[in-house]
Amino acid sequence: MTQSLVPAIDQLTQLYARPGFLLRRAHQISAAVFEDECRQVGLTPAQFGVLSVLRAKPGIDQSSLARALGFDKVTVLRVLRGLELRGLITRNAAVASRRNLSISLSAEGKALLTHAHEPTERAYQRLMAPLNMEQQAQLLSLLQTLTRGLEKDARAAFVPNERDAEKP
Repeated sequence: MTQSLVPAIDQLTQLYARPGFLLRRAHQISAAVFEDECRQVGLTPAQFGVLSVLRAKPGIDQSSLARALGFDKVTVLRVLRGLELRGLITRNAAVASRRNLSISLSAEGKALLTHAHEPTERAYQRLMAPLNMEQQAQLLSLLQTLTRGLEKDARAAFVPNERDAEKP
């Protein structure tokens, strides 16, 4: 090995050990595993997230939905359009304000989410399989600590429960 390649290899070693690189790679793998397991139901991780929030919070408006997932408004709009084209959601004028839309699962959306339970659980188990139970708990705890600690730096707000965010 020549002397000039050693620093370049060291730089790559440093790159591959950076948290941002590892988080991006883990996200790529997570999405691939999810999409592989959920291919039969035709769901992406983003679509599953939207449907899950809509099941928990029927009638939520688009801005609140975006905050509940930490999505920007353009992303949530794109996902909603696709789900609406598939007949999985409905968007209607909100009762409180005709300017806002109330978004809910359609009967088809509810059925798909029920049908998706097993493949999404398989994706979760497959993603966590390389870790023992203690490591799984530690990983989730560390990721929660990291995301909570750096929330102010996020490009899109994450407010999982709007009511909790309004408390003093």
